[in-house]
Amino acid sequence: MIRSLGDATPKIHPTAFISEFAYVIGDVEIGEGSSVWPGAVVRADMGKIVIGKHTNIQDNSAVHGDADVEIGDYVTIGHKVLCHAKNVGNRAVIGNGATLNDGVEIGEYSLIASGTMLVDDVKIPPRSLVVGSPGKVLREVGERHLAKMKWYCDVYMEKTEKYKAQGNLE
Repeated sequence: MIRSLGDATPKIHPTAFISEFAYVIGDVEIGEGSSVWPGAVVRADMGKIVIGKHTNIQDNSAVHGDADVEIGDYVTIGHKVLCHAKNVGNRAVIGNGATLNDGVEIGEYSLIASGTMLVDDVKIPPRSLVVGSPGKVLREVGERHLAKMKWYCDVYMEKTEKYKAQGNLE
């Protein structure tokens, strides 16, 4: 479901896929080839949310913020992620069930492991592997991580095209 809130209407690129079971409301911009999957919520009622190109917001995740939120290009936000982050850099992967609280900034090519919880205002450097609760930088992502991160994004880019070919009901 795609909804306006006051004068703010979501701007969704025509190549993006929004599941009919997702909820997108308010001052939202979703870029080329991006996708929002069943049960996901993108709610921009306190600040603008910008989602870049070829980014996927997977099933049952929530993207919201108490201020503006910017999610870069080729980002994977896994299943059941709570994303209140201020910024998620290009090519980052946020693992299933992770929690990113207000003001969090994730550097490009970073991998936030499944179940990781980042407290308010944490800044994660580029190419970091982050684990735990609260999350801590374990080390720099390796080549095998980068290859897997690219694969996650590529799979969802293919799924987006497949689902769009079936017809987007919104």
